[in-house]
Amino acid sequence: MKLRTLIIGLLLISPFLLKAQTVQISASEPDAKIIVDGQQMGTGNVKIKVPKNSCVDVKVIKTGFLRYEQNFCNTKGMAEPPKKQFFDMKKDDAEEASIKTDQANIDFSVEVNKKLDPNDVWKRVNQVVTDYFDAIEVADKETSYLRTAWSIQTFAQNTIRTRLIIKLAKSDPLTYKVKLVSEFSGAPLTSVKADELFHEWDRILRKYQNVISDFNTRLGNQ
Repeated sequence: MKLRTLIIGLLLISPFLLKAQTVQISASEPDAKIIVDGQQMGTGNVKIKVPKNSCVDVKVIKTGFLRYEQNFCNTKGMAEPPKKQFFDMKKDDAEEASIKTDQANIDFSVEVNKKLDPNDVWKRVNQVVTDYFDAIEVADKETSYLRTAWSIQTFAQNTIRTRLIIKLAKSDPLTYKVKLVSEFSGAPLTSVKADELFHEWDRILRKYQNVISDFNTRLGNQ
C-alpha cells in the first residue's frame, strides 16, 4: 500500500520536476534573423530558453534564402530539446530563378509602328507570345484581346504562375496594353487553379524578363 501511494505521488509530481532547457540556435548565415514565438531574438547565433511544460516556435529567415522553422518542446513524455541546433541555410531557388522588377503586374503601352502592315501586326503579337508561352487561352483578333494560359513552375518553398494579357488600348495610333502577370503562393506544388492561394509577386522568372522589350522591338518604333 505504501509503495503504491509512493508511485502515485511520483507520477503526480513528475511534471513539476522538469526544468527550463537552454538551446543554442545558430545559422550558417550570420545575419539571418532568429525569431522565437513571433519575436526577433537576434541574428546568426542566439541562446533561447524552453520553459518547462511548454514549447517554443523558432524561425530562421533571411531574404534570398529558404525559410526554416522548428518547434522545441520541454514536456513530459517527449525527448529533451537539443543543447545546440544548427541551421544550414540554402539559397531560395525561386529567387535565384527570378529578378525583382517593376514590369510585373502592370500595364505597359506599346505603340505600333505606323509603317507596319496592319494585317501583319496581330501575327507579330502572336509570334512574340508563343516565343515565351506554350498555350494561348483566349485570342480574339477582332477585339485585339489575347490571354495565355497560366504557366506554372514549382520550387522548394514556392509555386510561381505567370501569364500574359494583351488588349487594345486605342486604335489611332494603334496601341496595345501588355501585362505580364506574376503571382506566387509561398508553398510548393500549389495547384494552378487555386486562385485564392496566389498573390501578386514583385518579381518575374528570368525566362520572361525580355517579354516587354520584345514587344517594343517587334511592334514599336525602336
